[in-house]
Amino acid sequence: MLLFGIGLILFTACHHVSTPKPYGYYRIAVPDTSYTAFENLYPAYPYTFALSGNAIVQPRKDAEEPYWINIWYPAFDATIHCSYKPVHNNLRELTEDALEFVYRNASFANAIPEQDYTHPEANVYGVLFDLEGNTASSCQFFITDSTRHFFRASVYCNCPPNADSLAPVYNYLRNDVIKMVETFEWK
Repeated sequence: MLLFGIGLILFTACHHVSTPKPYGYYRIAVPDTSYTAFENLYPAYPYTFALSGNAIVQPRKDAEEPYWINIWYPAFDATIHCSYKPVHNNLRELTEDALEFVYRNASFANAIPEQDYTHPEANVYGVLFDLEGNTASSCQFFITDSTRHFFRASVYCNCPPNADSLAPVYNYLRNDVIKMVETFEWK
């Protein structure tokens, strides 16, 4: 009986239980950034801002919306989709439309903090939305002068949303968006 007990203990003590490992992600290195004025590249547009040297502007070829652009970051395969609309007594509709775009992601977002921006000397007023969690768009904003111009932008990465693995990219793009908002001017 003693030998059987020792054998049982030795047999069960050598059993190895494996533990599943979480998925690993590649390390994402973010580049240094220098900025140039958007108006140096596109002087005919009714707005200007500081544009990252790591981004490529892709004007949209749409006759009805001539000042719409996409700002593409090839290192991340991410795009800031920008739209411009002139205001013709329709500021409320444009603002509601922008808010609808933001809150379409509400069911996927953990939170949507807002940050107001005002620059009265440049006649620039806007709101920046950070969409926290696994949302398709991590950051959106709109800017207006309340009488003539309305500009809206949203950040999208061309991959499934995973806030944990994309955090370095989201932070980099958010910093570029903040720079864009803080330097935004109407022409």
